[in-house]
Amino acid sequence: MSTQLIDFQRTIASALMRPLTRQDNLRRGADAAIALVKPNAQLSSAERLEIYARSYWSRLLDAFGEDFPGLRAVLGREMFERLRRQYLGECPSVSFTLRDLGRRLPKWLAAHPEFGGALAEEMARLEWAEIESFDAADLTPLTVQQVTSLVPESTLWLQPHLQLVQAGSEVDRLLLQVRTQIKAGRRPRCFRRQRLAAAQSAQPIYLAVHRPELMVHYKRLDREMFELLAALSAGMNLGDAIEAAYAGSALDSTQASQHIQQSFALFAALGWLAHPVPKERP
Repeated sequence: MSTQLIDFQRTIASALMRPLTRQDNLRRGADAAIALVKPNAQLSSAERLEIYARSYWSRLLDAFGEDFPGLRAVLGREMFERLRRQYLGECPSVSFTLRDLGRRLPKWLAAHPEFGGALAEEMARLEWAEIESFDAADLTPLTVQQVTSLVPESTLWLQPHLQLVQAGSEVDRLLLQVRTQIKAGRRPRCFRRQRLAAAQSAQPIYLAVHRPELMVHYKRLDREMFELLAALSAGMNLGDAIEAAYAGSALDSTQASQHIQQSFALFAALGWLAHPVPKERP
């Protein structure tokens, strides 16, 4: 590919990927790209380039909205519109796939509390966890016998599709309500303030997002289960993970021992503990 063609592509791409004005027009600074586009009998060079810029941004905005319907329902239509334009302007697409548009959204929201605060950030984290879970690899799970033979020095792999989310609101139930409306073919309604206030929880909510049988589900966990999985995910061996998870627990030693057995029985039954190799396809 010639240097001249590469320069042409970069100049045009740079103009198309710059956020549009509020009127969906090209911003100033696109003169170099406009000069490369020939006018025709109906449209000027700038107008022809604007067609492509609007198409590009329309697709990005639509894809972002499809990925975060729960966030839209929490924020309301107008605030969500402002958010997605500002976010995509500050965090432009750098991936070949639209799937990655929201990768930086939870962290971005933490730095922009004017867009819904903690509830919006938690909803974004849950919806991004859904995306990650749906696309993640599927490893061969450990058998119950293999789980029972583990020793404190064992280092475990968790299924890549297992995502952990801690929240201060019932974002799982809010999002489930939104998903139910979408499944029924209805456009999700924005939540009323009373509904959002009722979703606040006095205690932290611990969620596991996982993908049994190619369907993403949420499961609530207690604190010890959540911390145990988080420690294992961070690479701690089994003994250290158990110590970290039960530090400060209200359970006594007997209760903790029983809880550990029950936790690993659940993890094994759900296939969350895995071998570090991809599952063989049939």
